[in-house]
Amino acid sequence: MTTVAREYAFTRRDFDFLRRLSNERTGIVVTDDKFDMFYSRLSRRVRALGLGSFAEYCDYLSDAANDGEMVQLVNAITTNLTAFFRENHHFEFLSQTALPEAVARNRHDRRVRIWSAGCSTGEEPYSLSMTLEEQRALAGWDARILASDIDSNVLAQASSGVYAMSRVDGLSSERLKAFFQKGKGMQVGKARVKQMLRERIDFQQINLMEPLSVERQDLIFCRNVIIYFDKETKTRLVHKFADVLADGGYLFIGHSESLYKVTDRFELIGNTVYRKVR
Repeated sequence: MTTVAREYAFTRRDFDFLRRLSNERTGIVVTDDKFDMFYSRLSRRVRALGLGSFAEYCDYLSDAANDGEMVQLVNAITTNLTAFFRENHHFEFLSQTALPEAVARNRHDRRVRIWSAGCSTGEEPYSLSMTLEEQRALAGWDARILASDIDSNVLAQASSGVYAMSRVDGLSSERLKAFFQKGKGMQVGKARVKQMLRERIDFQQINLMEPLSVERQDLIFCRNVIIYFDKETKTRLVHKFADVLADGGYLFIGHSESLYKVTDRFELIGNTVYRKVR
């Protein structure tokens, strides 16, 4: 590993300790190539705490009295890359197939539940909310979205529903007009999601590695999350999803992810869309 001049001493021992700690808390597998990323993101915490090295930071984390710092650690190392209607084929399948099936299945109670697990800064759940709003068959239904993430910072940003105009440029003019308000004065250059979309979403901090207390879901979006887990952790999580997903419900994962040889409780429909079979 190349030695780089750094503000704080950061050794392989420090790195191994921190990635083991983050794995225990989040299930994320941190590979050797994330050494520099850990330094870059966590040096801010070392500085904020007034510490002199990463060894001191590791000692700080080892003290049970400082357990609250784990929240800052997790917030710093989790990667948050998202966009409105990212992997649009999933939203097309949602509107054309998955939601009509849920409507037929739930006609007796007129209720639909969708979970965005790993919602990051909110673009995914708001895209889901727009899709629900565009479904005329759901008019008058109790249709809600659970949006969760382990990172408290991105959840705060998501719940505000405020985005730079550059983040919404890819949306059609029809959707921009229907679902966003342009900022004025101090908020110029920004857009805010309209209330009708925000009020349908419940934002919650959820650690997927802990026991889940989630109501029955018709659809689960968990995209570009399980790619960070080893096979054992991935299997446990997928079984948790199956346990809370309605029979025949769908699980959407990222384009680089697969459930091949992970579970027999889902069948692949195509384009990283899986249906629960048991």
